[in-house]
Amino acid sequence: MKPRVILTDIEGTTSAINFVHDILFPYANRALAVFVRDNEGDSTIAGILEDARSEAGETEASTERVIEILLGWITEDRKATPLKTLQGHIWRNGYESGDFTGHIYEDAVAGLHRWHEAGIDLYVYSSGSVGAQKLLFGYSDAGNLTSLFRGYFDTNIGHKKEVEAYERIAGEIGVDAEEIIFLSDVTEELDAARDAGMQTVQLVRNDDVIVGDHPVAGSFDEIIAGNIDLPDQPES
Repeated sequence: MKPRVILTDIEGTTSAINFVHDILFPYANRALAVFVRDNEGDSTIAGILEDARSEAGETEASTERVIEILLGWITEDRKATPLKTLQGHIWRNGYESGDFTGHIYEDAVAGLHRWHEAGIDLYVYSSGSVGAQKLLFGYSDAGNLTSLFRGYFDTNIGHKKEVEAYERIAGEIGVDAEEIIFLSDVTEELDAARDAGMQTVQLVRNDDVIVGDHPVAGSFDEIIAGNIDLPDQPES
């Protein structure tokens, strides 16, 4: 079935994983404590800190304790929504200051443009906050790409290895799941999307990726827009 929607992951799919781990995460780690202290009076940041207290089960935690909790979540690589949302605010400062731009693979830029021009609706689903997603595409190496996308999803819709998250996304978009192709490099995410009824393609951009039983593409160039020819299933 020809898809009406392409839903794409970011890390390892549109963008290099090392951009997030070598640039974005260290930047947020260094800036987090000062950013929280300087902005805890802002209503938006205060709300994020309250969400962190609630998730940690420490509703009376001081600001300094919340900073400890957040830094601990970073060490654990915990996909906590309050942390992801806060990181997005910190990264905004970095993007707007010109400290870095968002890495997007050249083939991803070209592919997104092709699909957009072909009338296919494009959405993003990442564990990073919606705010962080918009910043990455808005301040990308290739300029502002946000006009290509109809919408963005993060862990507020559900976690990426849960079938229910993809069912909710299809419902939010308003199309049958089988009319959506989900692109990711992570087999567990693709498994969940497929179990929800979506078509899937695994991006395998390096030798570190564990290949599952989904159609495989080495780049967006291998997924032809217009007809959307899916890559062949890998041999078992």
